This record gives sequence, C-alpha cells and structure tokens, in this order.
Amino acid sequence: MTSTLATRNDWTAIGAADLAEVIALRRAIHAEPETGLHCPLTTAKAKAALSGLPLEIHDSTSTTGFVAILRGGRGGAGSNGRTVLLRGDMDALPMTEETGLPFASTIPGRMHACGHDAHTAMLVGAAKALSARRDALSGTIVFMFQPGEEGHHGARHMIADGLLDIARPEAAFALHILPNAPAGTFVGREGAMLASTDTVLATVRGRGGHAAMPHEAVDPIPVACAIVTALQQHVARRVPVADPAVLTITQIHAGSSHNIIPEDVQLTGTLRTLSDATRTAMREAFHQIAQGIAAAHGCVAETSIEEGYPVTSNDPRATRLLRELSAEVPGGNGWTAMPAPMMGGEDFSYVLREIPGAMAFVGVAAPGTDWRTNPPLHNTRMTIDEDVMATGVAMHCAIAERFLERGLD
Repeated sequence: MTSTLATRNDWTAIGAADLAEVIALRRAIHAEPETGLHCPLTTAKAKAALSGLPLEIHDSTSTTGFVAILRGGRGGAGSNGRTVLLRGDMDALPMTEETGLPFASTIPGRMHACGHDAHTAMLVGAAKALSARRDALSGTIVFMFQPGEEGHHGARHMIADGLLDIARPEAAFALHILPNAPAGTFVGREGAMLASTDTVLATVRGRGGHAAMPHEAVDPIPVACAIVTALQQHVARRVPVADPAVLTITQIHAGSSHNIIPEDVQLTGTLRTLSDATRTAMREAFHQIAQGIAAAHGCVAETSIEEGYPVTSNDPRATRLLRELSAEVPGGNGWTAMPAPMMGGEDFSYVLREIPGAMAFVGVAAPGTDWRTNPPLHNTRMTIDEDVMATGVAMHCAIAERFLERGLD
C-alpha cells in the first residue's frame, strides 16, 4: 500500500488510504476460503501483500499462522518503547455460500461467513499504513495473523509455538465485523464479552431388544431423554441468573430400525459459561446428572467434555481506549455498549488470558439493508459493506499509535 498519508501525523485519516487494495485482498481471500489450522493460500496472499515492508516475519510451527513485527524508528527501533498486538484471523467455515457475489467462494462447502477475510485484509492494510509511518513510532507493533479460530484453537497453538514471546506485547486488541450493527458502529463491553465453549458428550448404554417387548430390554432412549430434561432443569433452577450458563444438547443418535431397541444412545451438546466458577460447576453437574440418571434406570452413562475456548474477557482500560477512539476514526459511528455478553465464543480469549486487552465488533451492515434483519454471522448469505474496512484499518492504526503513546491509562 502506497499511503498518501505517509508523511502526515493525522492517523485519523489512514483508513481511507488505498481502500481499493484492502478490498481486492479481501475478495481474493473470500474466493478461496480455507478452514482449520492450515490455510496456506490465505497465508501466502497476506504475506505477498506485506512483502517489501520493514517487518520481521515469524512463522508458527504448528499452523500456517505467523506474526509480523514492526519496530518503530523513534528511540532505537522501538527497543525502549511499548509493544502492542493486533490480531486478525484467517480461516473460513464449512458452509456453502449463497450470496451470489461475483467473488463468491470457488471451493465447494467452504465460505467466509464470519468475516475473517475482512479481518485479515484490514490488518494487512494497517500493517502497510503503520509501516509507512515507522519513523514516527516509538514502540513495537505485533501483527498476529491466525488460522484456526473456528473451533481449532489457533491462538492457543500460536502461543504454544512461542510467537508472543518474540516481542512480548503489553496489550492486545482485535476487531470483529458484525453485520447486525450500523456501519461504523463499534460494539463491546468491559469484562466478560463472550462465553467459554465446551463440548459435552455422553453415551447411555442399556440392553437392546425387540421393540414389542421392552420389558426384556433396558431401553436407553427414555433414559437419554430424562437426562436432557434434567440438564435443562439444572440450568434453570441451580445456576444464578447473574452468572449464567447455557447447556444445549444438539445431537441425539440412536437406533437402526423401527422395531429394535438400541444398545446405546449418543448425546452431544455445547456448554457456555461466563466465569470459571460456573464453568467448573456445570462440568461437574453434567457428569453427575448423566451418570446418576442412567444408573437409576439400570443403564450406564459414559461422559466426557472436550475443553473449548475460555471466556473472552475485556480489560476495562483497554475497552475505554476502544470507546474513546470509536468516534474519532474516519467512518466511526461511536460506541454501543453491549447490555450483556454474547454466548458465542472466540479464541482471542487465549491471548486475553495472558495479556490485557480487548476485542470489539464493528458494524458492517451494507447500504440499503436493515441491520436488524441482515443475515448474521455464520449465515450462508452474510455480506458486508466493504467501505467500512477503511474504518477498521484506521481503528487498528489508532489503537496502535494511541497505546504506544500512552499505554493503558
């Protein structure tokens, strides 16, 4: 990106520079979506866009993610200044796109339905704009390009690879597009913003038999139904409303024929919480309820929990920084405080567990659409107003420069 603002001190206009390049990169990524921890095409596109810039590139050894480090020119290449991290995720979802866009996914069964294509393009745009202003920077900026956010623990892998220790950040920030908010509006909150995301599994084992003679079998199906009901009752009656939980059984698999009582039933679901205490209590309750009800009916329940992301918790000081900047960046439409956390999850939580920081949503409702009824994230028809990416680039730049100047007040 050849920034027209490279010699200016007005960071509030950076996001408007060369928006066409940011859009082109986003569309190229959108057309070739990749899932999971290994996104070589997306990584190659991002690195190509960053080539020639004064950045140190360090690759993840367990993923195709990488960090690009920009050391400011003031005070000895950032050696004596603060360090801040900006994160952009790269992976897509296993969905079939139905937007009809001219740059729609060319890979069957994959789609950028969560905006990670825009996140990567905005972060590249910010890296270019800030590189053009390197001599004016008094600290270090770590640009974290991360795959595997959609359930694959990409951030955790990159942390384990030691990528946050090369230039240890003192604060970390991420932006996430939101099609159900007005264009340019930033949305967030202090403290818990998004939930932990565990997967619960249970196999209820009985004794199969003829459906016409259930007394000669031990039918696991009604036992599984009782477990599901009891789990919902536990959430409603035992979990405090001020520290909530969601436990949803989403899959029940059993049987092979209309006239056969099966040997077992498999239950799968998701557990979402907003605190470590409730998370621990709900895990224990899941095991106890499933195993206890199964035993009471002559069955056995084998239970397990696949650990998901931690709670995404925003540092109050970092959230205030985002709120202050939300009306200052070009295209910014101010700050909307979330009245309550969302029960979705984010693996940026792994970063925030180690480093104080914050995530914010940015509204990208397309012109002429009703943001209240727009197709949401993870929808096959989700689209964005690409012009808002200029605001996202500007916000990344503003965050970096403001933090390097002042830290977290």
